Amino acid sequence: MTSTTTSIATRVEAAVRSLPTAFSGPGGAVAVLKDGEVVGRHAWGWANVERRIPFSPKTLFRICSITKQFTCGLLLDAFPDPSVLDGDVRSRLPNLAGAAPAALHLAHNQSGLRDYWAVAMLQGAPAESVFGAREADRMIRETRSLHFEPGTRYSYANQNFRLLGDIVQDRSSRGIAELLRARIFDRVGMETAFLAANTESMPDGTEGYEGAPDTGFRPAVNRILWTGDAGMGASLDDMIAWERHIDATRDDAGSLYHRLSAPVNFSDGAPAKYGFGLGRVTMLDRAVTAHGGGLRGWRSTRFYCPAERISVVVLFNHMAAAHEAAARVFAAALNEAPPPRDEGLPNPEWLGAYREPQTGLSVRIEAAPKGQVRLRYGYPPEPLDLQPDGSAGSDGARLRYVEGAVWMDQPRDNQSSRLEPLDPPGAADIAGRYRCDELETELTIEDAGGALSGAVSGFLGRGQMEQLTPVGRDVWVLPCPRALDHSAPGDWTLAFGRDAGGRITDVQVGCWLARGLNYRRIA
Repeated sequence: MTSTTTSIATRVEAAVRSLPTAFSGPGGAVAVLKDGEVVGRHAWGWANVERRIPFSPKTLFRICSITKQFTCGLLLDAFPDPSVLDGDVRSRLPNLAGAAPAALHLAHNQSGLRDYWAVAMLQGAPAESVFGAREADRMIRETRSLHFEPGTRYSYANQNFRLLGDIVQDRSSRGIAELLRARIFDRVGMETAFLAANTESMPDGTEGYEGAPDTGFRPAVNRILWTGDAGMGASLDDMIAWERHIDATRDDAGSLYHRLSAPVNFSDGAPAKYGFGLGRVTMLDRAVTAHGGGLRGWRSTRFYCPAERISVVVLFNHMAAAHEAAARVFAAALNEAPPPRDEGLPNPEWLGAYREPQTGLSVRIEAAPKGQVRLRYGYPPEPLDLQPDGSAGSDGARLRYVEGAVWMDQPRDNQSSRLEPLDPPGAADIAGRYRCDELETELTIEDAGGALSGAVSGFLGRGQMEQLTPVGRDVWVLPCPRALDHSAPGDWTLAFGRDAGGRITDVQVGCWLARGLNYRRIA
């Protein structure tokens, strides 16, 4: 180990030792590699608190959406030109009106498909209900429309990768678990990695937990069947093998990760920040390729910084912010800190409620402490740093005030728009029943003694009543605090329409993951 590597290891060790306290929970593990060498490898706490199984670097872990890059690795390894699968995508969407997305649109989250975990909540799915192959196939097969034209925008949709995995599996006449083992795991030395499709249990007893230190932790209940979208299980040592392979093949243009991390564009030529199951983001002014993963009770993240040849992997069997923990360790490895935020900048005058015209979603800009504003648009609410020029921004979004109007730039989404201010809330005459013919679901809104609440129902069940909040005239939000997936889709925007006589006739329902769904009033 060189002196440089030794000094990095010393700094990383100090940062790693702070994680169990800073990100409290049952257990976790972290690894840091520099130039292909492990400079930090540590596990702490419990993989199962009830059975007193300690967390170790060999503990099996649900890496969830980190699976997506491996599914895309299978895609490129088996079909170097993924366009040969475009017809397979079309055949799996038999009820879709108009052009279907291409295989590459799926791999880059540019398909226009509404995320099926979000739509499952509109189908009334209880948070801990069973969601297996039958439910997934029905939701995918019954897709009738897209929420944008393929290739023009970015929107996260888990079934993009489920579809790719299923297609590669069918074309290869081999199961996806076998393909992952033969084409990736064995080649890179991921000895214990496997397809952990059934989320109810892990073979070594590892458990995921919900809760918080002040209220206690309890085992998280999951009954989802994941495949190519988020089905992998792996240990910290398996992930170290992956990171070593990435660094060792960094200069090989034909290597798997080199191809996965190649530049990706939208159809208009604009660069995309996501492609082949990997985010292209910036950390401490360095370009990194990254992805996180999560299911109820599990959070993880991994990234590689090619300029520094540094990899970081963080695994938690609880719901703490794995990405923040990884960022802290990365900063220690570089011996740098994020630039200080100017906490003295005043709140802008353009706080308030708006509607984004391209998606129809509500946008709420709220005051936040220490030189920030809070943007409620996607999920979760996003803190934006105020800037001396009067704007507010982060790596993912920017708000700016130009000639009397607020503009929101979402470069990740390939979207920039002039926000429409919402008038103050008006009449609360929205109670009734509404039906979405496309989804064959219903929205029920009831006035219970002056408290308006809403719930959805469909083939997956009857959702519970949640209290509505008005954000503007005829614009309300319906909260979704829990979901099948590890995080809820966020508040649903309900934008009501009226006829010439002022009577409510319909409502458009949407969130960032699934928007533009029309419900007509039926009672």
